[in-house]
Amino acid sequence: REKDDKYKTWMPKFLMVKEEKDQRKSSNDVERNIFKVKKSNAEKSRKMEKEEKFFRETFMYNKEINVINTATAECSVPSKRTVDLPVTAGEQLDVIDVTEGSAVICRNSEGRYGYVLVEHLNFR
Repeated sequence: REKDDKYKTWMPKFLMVKEEKDQRKSSNDVERNIFKVKKSNAEKSRKMEKEEKFFRETFMYNKEINVINTATAECSVPSKRTVDLPVTAGEQLDVIDVTEGSAVICRNSEGRYGYVLVEHLNFR
């Protein structure tokens, strides 16, 4: 009998609460919201692919892109060259590769890549 009680508890999760028809959203509204989310994700992934392609061409980067570490920008730094990544204070960056100098190749949350000086970063 105890086993039966255990199995009965999961069933109410699948049952829908009866509501008045006015309070429920129509199925068309729900579908529209789903498509909007998928559309924005598709646009974002296309933008990320475009940024990655630009990065590979500009930096002549043939290796696989792996995140080595994550860092936080200590101060805001504008980009002086096209290969530099402009950062704002407190921004989370993914460190992709280390160079011979004092700069590392980073990626920001928008998917843009570029060089950032190590002295501007705070590693956790």
